[in-house]
Amino acid sequence: MSDTATHTSAEPQVFNSTTSVGEAFSLDGDAVEKLATLGARATGIDIVEVKDTAGDAGLPDSFPVAVIHGDNPKLASVKSFAEEWREYPEHRRGIAHVGDVESFIELTNRHKTDHSVVFAQSDWRKPSLTSVIDYHDIEPDARAGFGRHRVHYAFPFSDEWKTWLEHDGKPMDQREFAEFIEERAPDMTTLTGGEAAQHASEMQVSAIGTPAQIFELARGLEINVGGKVKQNVKLQSGEAKIAFEEEHTGKDGQPLTVPGAFALMIPLFYNEDPIVIPVRLRYRMVGGSIVWLYKLFRVDRLVAEAVRNAKNDVAAQTGLEVYEGAPEMSASGTPVGAAG
Repeated sequence: MSDTATHTSAEPQVFNSTTSVGEAFSLDGDAVEKLATLGARATGIDIVEVKDTAGDAGLPDSFPVAVIHGDNPKLASVKSFAEEWREYPEHRRGIAHVGDVESFIELTNRHKTDHSVVFAQSDWRKPSLTSVIDYHDIEPDARAGFGRHRVHYAFPFSDEWKTWLEHDGKPMDQREFAEFIEERAPDMTTLTGGEAAQHASEMQVSAIGTPAQIFELARGLEINVGGKVKQNVKLQSGEAKIAFEEEHTGKDGQPLTVPGAFALMIPLFYNEDPIVIPVRLRYRMVGGSIVWLYKLFRVDRLVAEAVRNAKNDVAAQTGLEVYEGAPEMSASGTPVGAAG
């Protein structure tokens, strides 16, 4: 008989995880040495079953392992071979990206479980909502969730908002500013009553300029492009009056009134209703000419308020807890920010 044996078991061998090798075999030193020599020279693969693992969280009662014999014996997983024959996924996983809050709510309701939660990010630069469908069981000693099945909504800023934000705080000369104001005139709105008074009070100006005033200002600037400033009077109301040394004749030659603020009525996010956005109007003198700029008022508050409204809608229509922040695992299930 050859010393080399090729062996594949017909039935899986069973090893109890609580049984030591010493308990399973009782051999003298010479026998152990001979068996070790034969084992090293043997070839083949055995499928053995590791049992009594139910006490380890997340493991089944037993699982198979391949024992590969030969010059370099080792253990190998057989799960990858089984995966080739899988007819449907073992778990739900992946991120669904939706285009509006309504779709986020509907898809979350379709997949949610008793353990699902929602996380919100109110950062005005990248606001978002994320449902973690397979989150942890609420009971401390219950099963942990993988956190790999998600619904994500990244609030998409509207084109109007992106245009105004792009020029926010950037100096413009007279011609640039006049052209910009005329191009974006449809974005402006007139505030009346309590709403106008509230925004004026917050911005510490006497009144919010109307679209007609801003448009007239732009037209006046166009007439006086290239002219030098002759008079610059700041009024107690927060408005200013500017007169030019005329190189071109204006319609009445009167100083231009510059409101301290005006208002936009544009959607903050794509496919959402428009909201009021207050804007400060500022200028400074540079070599006898005016440089203009505007500042969107309390941008962070506007975005945070929009996200807060969305969070309230999500909580009311899904019945899920909504938290400000991010989950402790990535979308792949890897822990985030683990110590060490």
